[in-house]
Amino acid sequence: MTRSFPGKPRSAAVIGGSIGGLFAALLLHKAGWDVNIYERNARELAGRGAGIVTHPALNHALAAAGFAPSEDLGIAIAVRRTFARDGSLLGERAFPQVNTSWDRLFQLLRAALPEGRYHLGKSLTGISQGTACATAHFADGTKTDADLMIGADGFRSCVRATFLPDVVPNYAGYIAWRGLIDERAFSQGAHSALFSSFSFCLPPGEQMLGYPVAGPDHDLRPGHRRYNFVWYRPADEHGELRRLLTDDSGTFHDVSIPPPLIARAVVAEMRAASQASLAPCFAEAVALTPMPFFQPIYDLTVPHMHERRVAIIGDAAFVARPHVGAGVTKAAEDAAVLAKALSEHADIDAALAAFDADRTTIGHRIITRARHLGAYMQAQVLTRAEQDAAEKHRSAEAVMRETASLAFLDT
Repeated sequence: MTRSFPGKPRSAAVIGGSIGGLFAALLLHKAGWDVNIYERNARELAGRGAGIVTHPALNHALAAAGFAPSEDLGIAIAVRRTFARDGSLLGERAFPQVNTSWDRLFQLLRAALPEGRYHLGKSLTGISQGTACATAHFADGTKTDADLMIGADGFRSCVRATFLPDVVPNYAGYIAWRGLIDERAFSQGAHSALFSSFSFCLPPGEQMLGYPVAGPDHDLRPGHRRYNFVWYRPADEHGELRRLLTDDSGTFHDVSIPPPLIARAVVAEMRAASQASLAPCFAEAVALTPMPFFQPIYDLTVPHMHERRVAIIGDAAFVARPHVGAGVTKAAEDAAVLAKALSEHADIDAALAAFDADRTTIGHRIITRARHLGAYMQAQVLTRAEQDAAEKHRSAEAVMRETASLAFLDT
């Protein structure tokens, strides 16, 4: 067990070893804390997710953690384009951003954590709190004490459930199909259309977007990269979604389904729909995807992000629809603000209160913005007035300007 004594560094136990947990651990370690990460998976995390759009706030968090964000973080894109169903160009907008991958960020952060601080196979079963510390209890019968417990364990957070058991994800009414394709697989025409921009296609009530990302082992060489797409499609919760989450054996998978278990007929229908409704370059990307998968889109909000000596960050606290491209950046910023508050306040309780006031407000703003951007894909459950309000986010110009942008936080 880890316990603070007079004259010793303050201690923190981070539950969850993904990107948000690594940011928190590295920032606190840099500030002199005794930090350990406890990850429920028995094997090192790898290959999770696909593309990530970076924001200045993510670069700031990387710099605070001791990294110098550079051009090898990912692929620089200067322009956004929207294609019509027939493949013609509907619009174009200058919008410089860098696209990276989950793997790249994870490997960068993981390599910087001191040896012996990342513990695998530690599944949390509960947290108990005293007046000045918290204790994490694990399924293997062990436990650890710390001055501060940080929940970075995702949208199904066990840490959150210990003090906010009634907070659960709410289904938004649509799903996102995703795919990752090797650059060399594309025809010359589709490659020319897609690999030089962040691109969109806007079928009625849907949205397709995609952008190039690094290839295996962060290979940035032309010809060795990959293409990442996200295709949002409506799916009512009790009918279509349930069918999509049912595998070929008839087993229903609650919340999400592993990619290899998605029913073959469901994948075939999705590929056929892409040919009927998407620009040819995007339809080709869908056809080339070896194993497409989908994620139901959820909202999750919390009224507060800490209780006594326990704090939650990232998706454990707020899950925003992906339209703002904020998931990783939000987790990194949560960690950075928490570490800053702890450095500015000698009293941990005062620091947590300051952190909570700051990040809960930001979390709600991000959730609200993401809901607005995705509202037109919920047309089947909106009133006419709500549909009309959502239309302002559906034009090619609005989508190119607003998607994966956090500029609204500066206003």
